[in-house]
Amino acid sequence: MKKAGNKNHHNSILIGLLAGTVLLTIVAVGLGRYFIEPMDVIKILASKIIPMEQTWEPQAESVIFTLRLPRILSALLVGMALALSGASYQGVFKNPLVAPDMLGVSAGACVGASSAILLGMGQNGVQISAFIGGILAVGIATAIPKVIKNNSMMTLVLAGVIVSGLMNSILGLLKYLADPDTELASITHWQLGSLSASVWRDVIYIGPVILLAAAVIILLRWRINILSLGEDEAKTLGTDIRKHRGVIIVCATALTASAVCISGTIGWIGLVIPHLGRMLVGPDNRKLIPVSAVLGAMFLLIIDTVARNITSAELPLSILTGLVGAPFYFYLLFKQRMKLS
Repeated sequence: MKKAGNKNHHNSILIGLLAGTVLLTIVAVGLGRYFIEPMDVIKILASKIIPMEQTWEPQAESVIFTLRLPRILSALLVGMALALSGASYQGVFKNPLVAPDMLGVSAGACVGASSAILLGMGQNGVQISAFIGGILAVGIATAIPKVIKNNSMMTLVLAGVIVSGLMNSILGLLKYLADPDTELASITHWQLGSLSASVWRDVIYIGPVILLAAAVIILLRWRINILSLGEDEAKTLGTDIRKHRGVIIVCATALTASAVCISGTIGWIGLVIPHLGRMLVGPDNRKLIPVSAVLGAMFLLIIDTVARNITSAELPLSILTGLVGAPFYFYLLFKQRMKLS
C-alpha cells in the first residue's frame, strides 16, 4: 500500500508539473511588447491542427510562429537538457555537487564558439564549432584516465578539472585577441547565455539530438540507481558498469553540448534543479530523472520570459539563473548543515 501511495504521489507531481509547463508556455507565448491574449494564443496554435475562423490579427500569428514559439521551444529543450544532464552526472558520480560542465563540456563549447566568432564563421558555424568543442573536451577528459592507466571515478573527475582549466585558459587567450568593440562582446554574450537568436533551425536540427539523448537516459534511469550504489554492489547485481556508465555519460554530455549550441553557457540549472526534484520526489532516479526534466524546462521558460520582459534591454540568462540558483543552493546547504558536519 505504501509503494502504491508513493507511486501515486510521484505521478500526481509529474502530471501537475506537466500541466503547469503547458499553462506557462501558453502565457509565455502571449507575453511581450506585442501582447496576445491567452485564448487567442490557444486558437492560433489550434488553428494549425483544426480548421477554424480567424478572429485574431494576422500580426499575432506572425509574432507567435516567427519569433516566440521557436524561442520558447528552445527554452524548454535547453532547460530539460541541462537538468537531465545534471541529475545523470550526480547519480553516476554519486556526488550531489556535480554540474553538467564537470568534464569540461561548457568550457570546450565556449572555446569552439569563440574560435568561430573570431574566424567570422556566422551563426551556423558558431553552433557547430561549439558542439565540436564540447565533445572534444570530453574526449580529452575521458582519455586522460586511460593514458595514466587509472580508470577510477575520482581520476575522471580530476581529468575534467584539468580540461576545464585548460579550456578556460584558451578562452582567456581568445578573448584577449578579440576585437573589443565587436568580437569580445559576442564572446561575452555567448558565455552569459541567451535565447534571443533562437530560430526554428535550432529546434529542427538540435532538438532531435536532445530528445534522443533524453530518451536514452530516461529509459536507463533505473540503471543510475544501481550505479550510485557503488561498483561492488553493481557487479553483484550483474550490471555492466563500464558500458552503462559510458552510455549515460555520453548522453549527458550530448545534452549539455547541444544545449550550449542553442543558448550559450547557462549556469546553475544542472546543479540546482535536481536538488529541487529530490525535495519533491526523493533520491530515487526512476522518479527524479523525469521530474528533473520537466522542472528544468519549466524553470528556464520562466527565466527566459522574465529576461525578455523585465527591461527594454534583454538580460543574459546566466545572470538571472545565478540570482535565483545561488540563494536556493545556500538554503539547501543551510538545511543540511548538520549532515555536512
